[in-house]
Amino acid sequence: MAKIQKNKISEIILAFNPDMEGEATMIYLKNLLQPFKKIIITRLARGMPVGADLEYTDEITLFNALKNRKEI
Repeated sequence: MAKIQKNKISEIILAFNPDMEGEATMIYLKNLLQPFKKIIITRLARGMPVGADLEYTDEITLFNALKNRKEI
């Protein structure tokens, strides 16, 4: 924690596997880093890769792709 304060970090990007362990780790780290109010905590976007076939997309990936959609 001292390194975060010493290096004046403004953002932490979390990138873990999209499984239960990755989600649990992200939640743990978010809670651990909450005292640092000036630090922005982000995660990588999730969704369908370019060229993916909808027929073979699992429900969680499709859900995340819909949840994180952007206006065009």
